[in-house]
Amino acid sequence: MKIVSYNVNGIRAALKKGFIDWLQAVDPDVICLQEIKANKEQLDLDVFTEAGYSYNYWFSAQKKGYSGVAVLAKKEPDHIEYGTGIDYMDFEGRNLRVDYGDVSIMSMYLPSGTNMDRLEFKLKYMEDFQTYANELKKSRPNLIVLGDYNICHEAIDIHDPVRNKNVSGFLPVEREWIGNFMKSGFIDSFRHFNKEPHNYSWWSYRANARNNNKGWRLDYAMVSSSLEERLKRALILSEAKHSDHCPILVEISK
Repeated sequence: MKIVSYNVNGIRAALKKGFIDWLQAVDPDVICLQEIKANKEQLDLDVFTEAGYSYNYWFSAQKKGYSGVAVLAKKEPDHIEYGTGIDYMDFEGRNLRVDYGDVSIMSMYLPSGTNMDRLEFKLKYMEDFQTYANELKKSRPNLIVLGDYNICHEAIDIHDPVRNKNVSGFLPVEREWIGNFMKSGFIDSFRHFNKEPHNYSWWSYRANARNNNKGWRLDYAMVSSSLEERLKRALILSEAKHSDHCPILVEISK
């Protein structure tokens, strides 16, 4: 099973930049989207069906043009779970899960901490999501949580760790949380296969950052430790340029 995750920074904008042609070329079984910035009613869903993704699920924020996640799939899942049941998370449309057999796939968009209020919101979300994941794994142990975590875990995951040490996304408290999330039973699938530096999934639009590869690795496919033997590969698909992020891919045996 080939699974992709992509913060598209607006699905309507990405569609205008050739997203569908790219999607058909990569041909994942499931793709998780974040920051869709649209409601289902604002989209022509036929373009996804015609591309082979007849099963598409959308969980938008209450605030129009903001946040939101989606899952596009070739095959119908056994179950779809919209949100976490935690109201302040679900108000912003940040979690959507599909189940296939014994495997659960979640598209997650963790908040950014752009100012003090949002940083406090992010820290609360992180704590509550850890509790939610711990409980969920009791019934769905084979869980894959893909998406934009808005955190770089280690110095290797950011182009300038010294200057960014006090910037949200690389704060000690954030880095500690993602480390503890992994210790709770998740594998950072990309680092499972690739220990090399200079691998990023987000670049600022400023100062020609992408061309100079001055980026941050904010997007992860976190895979339950119980699936370790089924991991086949994990990649960053940096050639895709429909967003300030690029997609990531993980493949597991069925």
